[in-house]
Amino acid sequence: MEKLFFKTAENKKIELPKVVKEIFSFIQEKPQASYKLVIGSDSLNAADHSDFVTAIIILRVGNGGRYFWRRITEKNFKTLRERIYKEVYLSLELAQELLKLLVKNQLANFDLEIHVDVGQNGETRNLINEVAGLVRGCGFAVKTKPESFAASNVADRCL
Repeated sequence: MEKLFFKTAENKKIELPKVVKEIFSFIQEKPQASYKLVIGSDSLNAADHSDFVTAIIILRVGNGGRYFWRRITEKNFKTLRERIYKEVYLSLELAQELLKLLVKNQLANFDLEIHVDVGQNGETRNLINEVAGLVRGCGFAVKTKPESFAASNVADRCL
């Protein structure tokens, strides 16, 4: 896989291995706390291209968190279904790369959730079962709207 660069909340550009170090440092601040790792993507169509943002969030349950994000631009996706599937694939691909690094650094002691930008209301309701099944089939927990804050809030804010 190509080198993945992310931005921090402070807009600093870092590579994925550095994201893992930042996650480790955040956990070391309060190692007794409970943590959740979440990945989600969102997209926006422009006239001639589509922007995709994927976010990684490490939550200290009940006590804040940190996030990292990356944006890519691709050809314009003609259908909402194509865009949603691309969002899910970006999240799954990142989850697999991130897990490899976390295991390598002995940090795989928490669950990883994939948040997808689909929900019971709106145009995406017909895609819920398909994309949730895809994520579960890859071995990850999945959240949809309104619980999919990584996609619908964090990634959306970075678009």
